[in-house]
Amino acid sequence: MSEIKLGIIGGGQLGSMLCQAAKKLNIKTIIYSDDVESPAQNFCDEFISSEYSNKDKIYEFAKKVDVITYEFENIPYDTLNELNKLKPVSPKPSVNRLIQHRLAEKDFINKLNIRTTRYVHVESKEDLLPLGDFLPGILKTTTMGYDGKGQYPINNIEAIDSLNINFENEYILEKLVKLKKEISVIITRFSNNKYEIYEPIENTHEDQILRHSKIPAEISEKLSEQSKEWAILIAEELKYIGTLCVEFFIDRNDNLYVNEIAPRVHNSGHLTINAYNVSQFENHVRAVCSLDQIPLKKISNAEMINLIGDQIVKYRDNPKVNDNQFLFDYLKKDIKEKRKMGHLTTLK
Repeated sequence: MSEIKLGIIGGGQLGSMLCQAAKKLNIKTIIYSDDVESPAQNFCDEFISSEYSNKDKIYEFAKKVDVITYEFENIPYDTLNELNKLKPVSPKPSVNRLIQHRLAEKDFINKLNIRTTRYVHVESKEDLLPLGDFLPGILKTTTMGYDGKGQYPINNIEAIDSLNINFENEYILEKLVKLKKEISVIITRFSNNKYEIYEPIENTHEDQILRHSKIPAEISEKLSEQSKEWAILIAEELKYIGTLCVEFFIDRNDNLYVNEIAPRVHNSGHLTINAYNVSQFENHVRAVCSLDQIPLKKISNAEMINLIGDQIVKYRDNPKVNDNQFLFDYLKKDIKEKRKMGHLTTLK
């Protein structure tokens, strides 16, 4: 079999780790990113930088690869759809279009009889005034936004007047749950009822950015099984190919809610690189490139801490860590507040 060339759209840290996983499997990687400073260019075999709307560059990229995947969801659907006419894109563009729209995503989940928080569509400030029953809540743009961007907490009706929001965008208002815990489940689906699923990961956020993840999650066996069952159901219904993450809330009464679906490898799964025989990144590459499925084996309990902003500096000055620790520097040039610069995984 000739060498596979994998095209990856997006050049951030997730793209970097996909490139590293592909290299282990002797797969060449070509990154396409609209950011000329993308850190993934340090890890790929070839790097193309241009706007996602540049058809000439998109065609050039497609000619160079055998299969295409992506490392984040905010890629124009038209770009993915155009590429899919030229080379197979996994996960398929229709999945990305659904999950790019928070209202459509929530409706999809509810139709599977899977619980989400209560939500309502909002198109103007006036729409918010009769929605006291949904408060306290979070107003989110229906499209775009991550790591807290495009999200506005609203505690009461009085707070609506002070909102400085551009209602040219559409929004969804989600009622807050009395949160006890956040977990995520990562699953790689290869084909119908063929998948590998990782145990639930317990997550802690600060300023709406993931700060800390650990396995095992401190949850009941019932919640562990239910979260995995729902992740499988979602992946099967989407006919998904590749690695998918389902983020969950658990309330104080131990009720489980799906918060969001991420149609890609996920920050909370970074610990799978060291804690399992096959990482979420390698499994994604295996699935989209139609390689063998290898049964998952957990090697160790683990925790992962994201290094945000200037927290990376001390590790760049002295990268030595303990024998049971693994430092990942994303090699981003500019250190910015609230920017994920690297992570540290500790095996327990």
